Amino acid sequence: MRAGTASGRGTKDFETLRMKISARDREFLLALIGRFMRQRVGVLGDLVADEFIHGEISRVSREAPVLILKQCEKRIVPGGGANAANNLIELGARIELAGVVGEDEPGEALLGYFRERGISTRLIQRRRDYTTPSKCRVLGGIGHGHPQQIVRVDREPRKPLDRAARGKLSLRIMPRLAFCSALLISDYGYGATDASEARHLRRRFRNVPVTVDSRYAILSYNQLTAATPNEPEIEAAFGERIENRMELLHRLAGRLLRRSGLEALVVTRGRDGMVLYERGQKPHRLPIFGTDQVADVTGAGDTVIAAFTLALAAGASFLHAAMLANCAGGLVVMKSGTATVTGRELAEAIRNA
Repeated sequence: MRAGTASGRGTKDFETLRMKISARDREFLLALIGRFMRQRVGVLGDLVADEFIHGEISRVSREAPVLILKQCEKRIVPGGGANAANNLIELGARIELAGVVGEDEPGEALLGYFRERGISTRLIQRRRDYTTPSKCRVLGGIGHGHPQQIVRVDREPRKPLDRAARGKLSLRIMPRLAFCSALLISDYGYGATDASEARHLRRRFRNVPVTVDSRYAILSYNQLTAATPNEPEIEAAFGERIENRMELLHRLAGRLLRRSGLEALVVTRGRDGMVLYERGQKPHRLPIFGTDQVADVTGAGDTVIAAFTLALAAGASFLHAAMLANCAGGLVVMKSGTATVTGRELAEAIRNA
């Protein structure tokens, strides 16, 4: 096993990118990216290990009608909140990362990954009674053919972290937030944080943006700066299928804004781009940035919230932050696996948009 990088297979030709950016917006967006390196962002949330096993399909087993895969490579990269943190690093920010890992191979791989990058892990708890959430994807191919995902095996804690553990994590990161220009909360449902802890931190740090990406509990978060759910998460929250009915999406998003007290909401819609909602403003639709021939959407939501949060930390309006997040999301889905976008890639794409 080795803790690999999340470089993917590289971006495609930037001439294929679709979203048009005016000269004035381009200048402002590039200036924002230039300020990324001066930002420090706190990240609090569920740390997930994304494991990839690559192999070559050799034959069909005699024991059962299943393929035999000859393993060629195994790598573990940051996923979930750890992937959001990794994207912040690649975009140029410094980070304060708080979360929990188990005393197991995936947990040690995550710690090792960040230490190799020069990132402090002092805010990350190691627990013997906790299983690091892991998503193992097995990919196989024949010869030089492009590998296809065969199966995914998930390993999860037996139960979410309890309230006491969440409180300890908040206490760990709280002193460091005084040095941060934003806080990103990543809630994948494993209990590292929740809406109650987010409200507590927000009350202490009202002068910096606090954003949330919550997989299952978006309706419980309130009085934060912004959230970045995808369309299926909005559907699950309200129990309604949107099915490309924009008026229904607008109505549900408006209801969420009013209920949560968020200042802004960015709903990602896959190949249909994203929609920005702000209190008192009309919805702003952003078309897809990039080709619709997507290579892999794994972890794209982590990239979106990372770019969005970092842009807000650098002084962006919600619209300009959404534009940068849309660009970053469009670039990352052109890469294979759990991937990241660098500040240089983002700037180059915007120059050529």
